[in-house]
Amino acid sequence: MSAVLYDVPGPRARARNMILNVVVVLVVLGAVAWVVYRLNDTGQFQSRRWAQFQYKSIQEQLLTGLLNTLKAAGLAAVLAFLFAAVFAAARISDHKWVRVPATFVVELFRAIPVLILMFFFYYGNLEFHLGLGPFWAVVFGLTLYNGSVLAEIFRAGISAVPKGQREAAYATGLRKNQVVRLILLPQAIRAMLPAIVSQLVVLLKDTALGFIITYNELLYVAKQMGGRLEFGFPYIPTYMVVAVVYIGLCSLLSVLARYLEGRTRRSRKIAPGTDLPTAAPVADGTA
Repeated sequence: MSAVLYDVPGPRARARNMILNVVVVLVVLGAVAWVVYRLNDTGQFQSRRWAQFQYKSIQEQLLTGLLNTLKAAGLAAVLAFLFAAVFAAARISDHKWVRVPATFVVELFRAIPVLILMFFFYYGNLEFHLGLGPFWAVVFGLTLYNGSVLAEIFRAGISAVPKGQREAAYATGLRKNQVVRLILLPQAIRAMLPAIVSQLVVLLKDTALGFIITYNELLYVAKQMGGRLEFGFPYIPTYMVVAVVYIGLCSLLSVLARYLEGRTRRSRKIAPGTDLPTAAPVADGTA
């Protein structure tokens, strides 16, 4: 397949690619070394700026911020999946009066930045006294934006299944909801899984925007911790710790995605030792 897409590199091309790879690695290492040098030169690695993390109260604040981040992301993910399922089903409907409004809603919320949606719910609550706190402003903003993106992912994944699959299903007498649920969706879910996980990672990181509307999530807690004079305003050390936490959470989502993808592939295979069904013997009419 690779030979069809492009010519196989020869000895000179392989040597040139190796040199370019080494140069890129050296440039990246040099940039990292320069950043570390500048951080050390400005005293960011001084023990005073990292001393706050040894206190239990600081650790509890970080844990509270992390739990608030996970709570908002988890609820928003559930609501976004429900939103996406409803509007993806509406977008593939045969009825124009259902399909057109659903398309308008999906395209509208995909085009609006998620921060503006959070502002809409937060300041709308302050203006009209809707009883919504910063938590719900974050959740609803994430739900509308990510739900619209997921709806488009679902629609595209179902549409990507070969047309012959649905035609064969209709030929057996299945209704459309049965075709989508039993035939198209199981095949599409494997193709959609990487995009779904990528969008969940985006959703998780976008919870950090909640600090702008005073939601007590992880970045908001880090901003408060970095402003402590007694520790020398440790903004950069605190943000480095928070960045490691976000990297860990996103890596766990990626690991979960690979596990689910591998499991779906295994489920399509016949288990070892399973006997294939054999045709029943046909009676020949002899005694």
